[in-house]
Amino acid sequence: MSTADVDRRWLWRFHPSPDARVTLICLPHAGGSASFFFPVSAALTPDVDVLAVQYPGRQDRRHERCIDNIPELAERVFDVLPAGDGPIALFGHSMGALLGFELARMIEKAARGRLVHLFVSGRRAPSRPREEYNYLLSDDDLIAQIRALNGTDSRVLDDDELVRLALPAIRADYRAAETYVYRQGAPLSCPITVFAGRDDPKATVEESQAWSEHTTGDFRIHVYPGGHFFLIPHRQPILDIISLALTKG
Repeated sequence: MSTADVDRRWLWRFHPSPDARVTLICLPHAGGSASFFFPVSAALTPDVDVLAVQYPGRQDRRHERCIDNIPELAERVFDVLPAGDGPIALFGHSMGALLGFELARMIEKAARGRLVHLFVSGRRAPSRPREEYNYLLSDDDLIAQIRALNGTDSRVLDDDELVRLALPAIRADYRAAETYVYRQGAPLSCPITVFAGRDDPKATVEESQAWSEHTTGDFRIHVYPGGHFFLIPHRQPILDIISLALTKG
C-alpha cells in the first residue's frame, strides 16, 4: 500500500509501511493528539499502515479553529482518508470511539466492503446517552476532571501555562463528545471489537456491551481492570488482539 498522498496536517504516519495490506486510522480521545498512538504504530508496523489523526486546535495545529461537534469532525476526517479502495480499519478511544462510529457509517455508505473492522475503547455505545456538561465547567474544574481520569501525564497538568494553552481544544472536544446525538440508522456490517475498563466512570461494561446493537457483523468485547485509561497498562494484549484481527488470513 502506498505511503504517499495523505494530508499530513490531519494524518500522522510515524512508521511508513508501504507493503501493509490494511490501513488503521487511529482517533484520539478528548484533549488527545496523534502522538498518543505512536506505540500503536510502533507495534503494528510493518503489517499494518497506522495513520493517527491530529485534530485542529492543538500542538502543530494550535492556531486552527477547533471543531466542537462530531458530525463536522467526521466529515473532515472522511475527506482526508487515503484514496483508493484499500481496506481500512478504525480505532478510537473515548470521543474517538464516537468519531469512529460516525466515520464508519460514512465509509460503509461510500464504499461498502472497504471498512474491515471498527475497534472502540472507553466509550459506551452511541445508543446509550448520558447527560454530561463538563464542557461548561470552569477552567479549574475542567482540569480537575481531566486529572481524575488519569490519562494525562501529571507533569503536563502541573504546567499551568501549558494546560491553559491546551484548554480551548480540550473544551471543544468535551463539547463534541457531550453534545453528540445518536441518529437512528442501519447497523454497520463490519465487525466491532470493544475494549472496556471494569471501573471506567465514562462507560460501564453493560453500556459497552451495547455496541453489539450497532453491527450485523462479528462482535467481541474484552474487559480489563482499570478506569477510563485502562488501555495504557493493558496496551500489549489490546495490540495483540488488533494485530490478529487485521492480519489473520
